[in-house]
Amino acid sequence: MYKSLADFINRLESAGELVRIGTLVSSDGEIAEITDRFSKAEGGGKALLFENTESGFPVLTNMMGSERRIALALGVEFLDELPARIDTLLKEALSPKGSLIEKVRMLPMLTDVAKWFPKKVKGRGACQQVVLMGEDADIERLPVLKCWPSDGGRFVTLPMVNTIDPDTGVRNVGMYRMQVIDGKTTGMHWHIHKTGARHYEGYKAQGRRMPVTVALGGDPAYTFSATAPMPDNMDEYLLAGFLRQRPVRLVKSLTNDIWIPEDCDFVIEGYVDTAEEKFVEGPFGDHTGFYSLTDLYPRFHITAITHRRDAVYPATLVGIPPQEDAYIGKASEKIFLAPIRLAIQPEIEDMTMPFEGTAHNIVIISLRKRYAGQVTKVVQSLWGAGQMMFNKYMVAVPQGLDIRDNATLAALLRRVDTSQNIIRSEGVYDVLDHATATNGYGGKLAIDTTDIDPQSKVEPYRLPEKIEPSDGVTAVLTDYTEAWGAVVLFAEEYADIESFIRKNGLDKVNYIAVFDSRAEGLPASDLVWLGAANSDPRRDVRSVGNALILDARSKRPGAEGNPSRFPNVVTASPATIELVDSRWAEYDCGEFLPSPSRRYRQLLLSESEQW
Repeated sequence: MYKSLADFINRLESAGELVRIGTLVSSDGEIAEITDRFSKAEGGGKALLFENTESGFPVLTNMMGSERRIALALGVEFLDELPARIDTLLKEALSPKGSLIEKVRMLPMLTDVAKWFPKKVKGRGACQQVVLMGEDADIERLPVLKCWPSDGGRFVTLPMVNTIDPDTGVRNVGMYRMQVIDGKTTGMHWHIHKTGARHYEGYKAQGRRMPVTVALGGDPAYTFSATAPMPDNMDEYLLAGFLRQRPVRLVKSLTNDIWIPEDCDFVIEGYVDTAEEKFVEGPFGDHTGFYSLTDLYPRFHITAITHRRDAVYPATLVGIPPQEDAYIGKASEKIFLAPIRLAIQPEIEDMTMPFEGTAHNIVIISLRKRYAGQVTKVVQSLWGAGQMMFNKYMVAVPQGLDIRDNATLAALLRRVDTSQNIIRSEGVYDVLDHATATNGYGGKLAIDTTDIDPQSKVEPYRLPEKIEPSDGVTAVLTDYTEAWGAVVLFAEEYADIESFIRKNGLDKVNYIAVFDSRAEGLPASDLVWLGAANSDPRRDVRSVGNALILDARSKRPGAEGNPSRFPNVVTASPATIELVDSRWAEYDCGEFLPSPSRRYRQLLLSESEQW
């Protein structure tokens, strides 16, 4: 695998997957806007190396933001090679061994597995070539990005946060954004559901200060492993070792007893005082495509910063999909399918999380159905499993069908009986979800298509030739009606949706999605993203006749059943857009790419406020 992040950069360049930008750029908005244009280019664009920043350190963005680059990051040519390796490993390990010879044949594989375990090494690593302590340990020396105009400040976005369970001594490596408060202090944004938060509560119960060491860079397998949905108490560096096919070499932090990869680029050491009052963290333009709500989080106090002499600062941009995190999620989807089959539901054949679902909101599974109630069992078990508990909308399809083919999905959903094939529940949400009135808790909905033949005959809908807007409905879109069974309405807040539906005979279709009038003109993929992000199925999905109605309009804060705050979508400021437009030739980064934010600014609820 890779000896350093610089080694991976060289690999990207040799593969034609890297653009170098040598002109001086700002970490305040400019790098993010350039990155956003590449992230949303066809196939994820290119990785970007900004060689000239105010800090003197180069900045790497979008390094895993395509199927090709995430595969290269994990040491394979194609992502499908990884699940094949895992399947083989699990089948060998778990198959019955009837004879002594078969058991002996397992020994080489067990020897290989032992080689993946992380190893502690003596002395300092390359990550400790330069040591900054005392007043010199100032995080404002690093090119930490401010990505979006309403962000609460600059945020470290690709940190590998190393913590230790105070009761068991087991290490966890998580990825929790870090808002810079001042040169010596950042926030530590671990959600209540995350292992870091559990460790924090453990130290707090013991009345102890919590040591934390943050690593940045190195082999990209480390970064990926920190994002992976690993079971609690399993070492992320073991996963990295498996991906690398060699162990992660660890060195001890200088100011606490936490061990980190010796070949990473930056190390930020410190502690969280569990007796200290939390601070108001955020807002932050998040992977949901909206600003995440402000909340109280712990402060991280810096005791030392070390780095390589040739350190490169890695950063990621999140926002309206697709972004780099979508491709990281694709890798997790493929890698963890085999363990999900093994540990949760063996009947699951395949699973995918479309980009538009921003990881958790939309999941599609195919399964081998043998008995009544099986789909409900599988869906409910997934809603209680690890990070899958954050899912809102799920579609179950018959085995043998391509769940990534839109034509197949359309044929199945067009034939659904909405009075019979809907499974509802409630449960845990990601705390970043802004649509629910109950933080971290909301509705869930699944559509069961497992008994549907996508080739079966279907009666055409008989709708009026022309549907005139009225009752607060400003536009009607029927482009998706015959293929998907869906009608899209754009409407004002006061619109009488039910009256409009019945008056125009729309209650005969399968699905009706209702959006704010300002969303008119967005492409289908954006409407899918907006529909999932802006809704809570327990409040926003209801039936009128045969039609299942999804109300994805913005929710008026404070109204009954609505969240107390409702955020803006994430877009660049007009000034930043114009700056990047005017400097594009200076960047020498290829054909001009227009700003995606120009399209999304029509969705803004307010120009001057986050909410």
